[in-house]
Amino acid sequence: QVQLVESGGGSVQVGDSLRLSCAASGRTLSIYGMGWFRQAPGQEREFVAAITWSAGSTYYADSVKGRFTISRDNAKNTVYLQMNSLKPGDTAVYYCAARSSSGRYYSRNGYPYWGQGTQVTVSS
Repeated sequence: QVQLVESGGGSVQVGDSLRLSCAASGRTLSIYGMGWFRQAPGQEREFVAAITWSAGSTYYADSVKGRFTISRDNAKNTVYLQMNSLKPGDTAVYYCAARSSSGRYYSRNGYPYWGQGTQVTVSS
């Protein structure tokens, strides 16, 4: 099992920045990659960004490309999501997730491990 704990959410203004963190524990050696998803009220959970644990390859949703950066610190078993130029449309609960195999990094079905989520609210 892998346990994930997110932190760093909050309420900000349009154009501000936030950095989310996700600390992994447990069977971290089994992690192939990690991702961030988000879910706004009344909407489905959607892919935001993903990173492979070993090579550090990164992937982004078009809606955040150029504004968000995913990174990881293997020594700390932690993945980060740096969010810049935030917009009201970024308001959501952000979830960290971990997967043990390659494949469709953008699909929530490929991630068996999830954090509890952290709220990000962007107001104008």
